[in-house]
Amino acid sequence: MNIAFLSNTDSSLYLFRLPVMQALLEKGHTIYAICPKGDKNQALRDGGFIVVNYEMSRKSLNPFRELKTIKSIYGAIKDLKLDLLHTFTVKPNIYGTFAAKYAKIPVILNLIEGLGSFYASNSIKNMVVRIAIEKLYKIVFKLSNGCIFVNSDDPQYLIDKKIIPQSRASVIKSVGIDTELFNMENFTKERLEEIKEKNGLKNKVVVFMAARAIWDKGIREFYEACEIVRAKYPHVEFVFVGDIDSGNHTCANREFLQGGSVKWLGHRDDMLELTAISDIYVLPSFYKEGIPRTLLEAASMSKPIVTTDTVGCKEVVDDGENGFLVPIKDARSLADKIEILVNDKELMDKMGQKSRKKALKEFELKKVVKQYLELYEKMLPKDKK
Repeated sequence: MNIAFLSNTDSSLYLFRLPVMQALLEKGHTIYAICPKGDKNQALRDGGFIVVNYEMSRKSLNPFRELKTIKSIYGAIKDLKLDLLHTFTVKPNIYGTFAAKYAKIPVILNLIEGLGSFYASNSIKNMVVRIAIEKLYKIVFKLSNGCIFVNSDDPQYLIDKKIIPQSRASVIKSVGIDTELFNMENFTKERLEEIKEKNGLKNKVVVFMAARAIWDKGIREFYEACEIVRAKYPHVEFVFVGDIDSGNHTCANREFLQGGSVKWLGHRDDMLELTAISDIYVLPSFYKEGIPRTLLEAASMSKPIVTTDTVGCKEVVDDGENGFLVPIKDARSLADKIEILVNDKELMDKMGQKSRKKALKEFELKKVVKQYLELYEKMLPKDKK
């Protein structure tokens, strides 16, 4: 069968959809990656997938340009004879569904991995955009065959607002995590010390955050908590990894990121090693997350986690068990919980062990991929199975 994955970036497919795409490829299906041209196009081709590009502006809200995007997606998919199109993120979900319906693709499946930054605050602009998104989603969910959500809160919100019927909403928690790869048993004590020294973190307690550099991820609160904690504990190093995301309207500025006491490392490709040397993992996000991949990595690598009591983040942390949940936009509470862990190595280790158990039980990659394959099998045309 011909199955396509439509996303707004090739990196999103490569980083988050690859295991499912590979599993389908191994079953003999022809798999298409429909995405704008980017630096992961060749890597997707090398993986055996057929890459088809379309044009889209992530930042644009201009209706005329958006019509052009729908036309571009339609042009990319119309001759592929697809049996199923799976779309990801707001614009591909909406525009991809319209284009796919016009192209007469028999099965259209959407995925909402968090409601996004327009739900992070009630500014006039955000409220106007939310109204538009929800009106469009109400149409889209009548045209598509179903929508997958990665947490329990998002589908309930849309069901309560009568935007999607319950019968068309499925929940598969997270994109999954490779618990064999993200495993502290792969690192010796000597190797961890070597990585710390290489990054200028020798003999430091490392409080680590990794995210896109947008305000909604709680960057300001992380920097403020750093000032509070380091005033008392200079041996504690706060490290932030993440590049500026100019395609997002809440992008942080370089001047802020380079200021203060936080060690900003920018974009890094050695996330596995950096997560391994962290002692406390932090994500103070108030972005409407799906389930953050970074938290899954931290949990799988036996890290105690301090994150916000908000949609998506709270799925990974049982408060007081494998970490702490704090209120959004509250740097003081964030600092207080970090301080508790800094002062209690035994608690850090205990919570880290519970994080690993939770990752194995709820988010293990093979279990998540199996759920996707079962859903595709159920939705594909019967004469094509």
